[in-house]
Amino acid sequence: MKTITLVLGVIGADVHAVGNKILDYVYTQAGFSVVNLGVMVSQKEFVEAAVESAADAIVVSSLYGHGEIDCKGLRQKCDEAGLTGIKLYAGGNLVVGKQDFAEVERLFLDMGFDRVYPPGTHPQLSIDHINEDVLIKPMGCAGCPGCNKP
Repeated sequence: MKTITLVLGVIGADVHAVGNKILDYVYTQAGFSVVNLGVMVSQKEFVEAAVESAADAIVVSSLYGHGEIDCKGLRQKCDEAGLTGIKLYAGGNLVVGKQDFAEVERLFLDMGFDRVYPPGTHPQLSIDHINEDVLIKPMGCAGCPGCNKP
């Protein structure tokens, strides 16, 4: 079975490291190959690491509320770097102030993210989603030579 490679980091000027360390641990325990960029990561660093590691997904964390600003344009930068179709996940306190999560989720989905998680989400949910999103064949996929998707 294919090993899923994730690029993980805390975007922008955010220095919240504890959640990042927890995610690194649980994703590694789940069998993922994790490229952990740590805190204060730029979009450029996420993209470069994803290209270098042939990542299946980028997992962006933000707790200081500026994720909306920091994440704008990440999908386009991925596409420009040849990472079309890479899965993008964002989680944490992504916007300033109290906002309905459904609105926050819609905002990030509209920015090209595949999944969005509010603060306090159990990591197992993202593990399940990553496995589902990366390992399941797209509709109509007949499988390619060397493809490990079921």
